[in-house]
Amino acid sequence: MTYGKKMSALQEGRPTRDHGAVPAPVVRAFHYRDFDLARLIEAKHDTTISVCLPARDEEDTVGTIADLIQRELVARRPLVDEVLVIDDRSVDGTAKRAADAGARVVSTEEVLPAFDDLGGKGDALWRSVFAAEGDIIVWCDADIRNFGARFVLGLVGPLLTRSDIGFVKGYYDRPLDGRHGEGGRVTELVARPLVSLLFPHLSTIVQPLAGEYAGRRDILEQVPFATGYGVDLALLIDISARFGMETIAQVDLGTRIHRNRSLDELSPQSMAIIQTVLGRAGVSLPHDGPARPLIRPGAEPMLLPTTDRPPLIELPSYRRRSA
Repeated sequence: MTYGKKMSALQEGRPTRDHGAVPAPVVRAFHYRDFDLARLIEAKHDTTISVCLPARDEEDTVGTIADLIQRELVARRPLVDEVLVIDDRSVDGTAKRAADAGARVVSTEEVLPAFDDLGGKGDALWRSVFAAEGDIIVWCDADIRNFGARFVLGLVGPLLTRSDIGFVKGYYDRPLDGRHGEGGRVTELVARPLVSLLFPHLSTIVQPLAGEYAGRRDILEQVPFATGYGVDLALLIDISARFGMETIAQVDLGTRIHRNRSLDELSPQSMAIIQTVLGRAGVSLPHDGPARPLIRPGAEPMLLPTTDRPPLIELPSYRRRSA
């Protein structure tokens, strides 16, 4: 089955093999081409939109992404109100490239300093909700090499045109070394089996680990954020549990080309996701301390503690800020 046919089957809840069926509710699916920029600007009214780029050592791409959003969606056609780069302790020129492109750059260490800066994607996303000004928050990874306005249009489209949708997840074709449909190794080998076993109602989410998604602030502020790489899937689990599957949609964003990670980098990412998902499922793991280390032959043990940041609405400093 080709990539396109497989994605269509998953969207519609049809079998992807003659003998199998998708055992999950059908999540509403859109295509980025469904949303015209002029129509979205008209539908926006007084809703404010922040595009947040969590970044660590992404000087090669973050400036290009921020510049395109500023030119196409802020200056030329006013859809986006803020481009925010949340810099997660970069040691390269990420912050300067982003600032030169017109983004507002905030270091994770500057936001909610009363909380230890644990580093990691989820911690950066949590702090970005606090730092951002928008009613709608859009997240895009900062390593995309073929970024286009379609990423933002597709993600905000359902939120601006449908009041019953509160969270939108992107999906796309992810080539690996030029081969279409071969990317997303952690998704296929780790996330999808875990979802099928423990959270089957999420099985029709095409790419549960996609880093491109958007949500309404009044939803995002009410859920915890896993601090590490498990955050993408944890948000789906928590939002569906608290607000219902009917509030979630997904959108086809076309093709996404980015920096493919080595297996050595994917192993810690996979373990963090497994720990987070098992924790959400109530599975207790035998830990001697904050977490069990990842042990690999020929490498030093790597400790990957997983924790949750509390819903922002519970923080007095956030309540004062949003009053």
